[in-house]
Amino acid sequence: MSNELLIKVLGVNKTFDLGKAVVHALKDINLEIFRGEYMSIMGPSGSGKSTLFNMIGALDHPTSGHVEVAGVDLTKLTPRQLAYFRGHHIGYVFQSYNLLPAYDAVTNVCMPV
Repeated sequence: MSNELLIKVLGVNKTFDLGKAVVHALKDINLEIFRGEYMSIMGPSGSGKSTLFNMIGALDHPTSGHVEVAGVDLTKLTPRQLAYFRGHHIGYVFQSYNLLPAYDAVTNVCMPV
C-alpha cells in the first residue's frame, strides 16, 4: 500500500434545511484514504453514506469542512472547475442509474450526464 493520501475529509458537516426542520446528514466527519487502500463504508439507511460519497465525488459541497481528492480541495472549486475535475479524475457508479426506458443500454450510456 502506498503512503500517498488520496482522499481527505476534514471536519465535514452537511445540513439540509427542510423549512420546519434542519436535517444533519453529516456531523464532523474525518476520513483519510490512501492510494491502494480497500475500505467499505457501512451504515443504516439515512446515515449519510451517499451524502459522504457525493462530497468525495465532487457532486455536492459540505455545509462546512474540507474535502480533498488527490491534493485538490474540492470545497474551493467553482461549479465549472468541479465539473472538469469530475470529468477527468472521478469514476462514479450511481446508486440509482435512472436509465431512460425508451432507449437501449448503449444509447443510455452514450447520453451526456
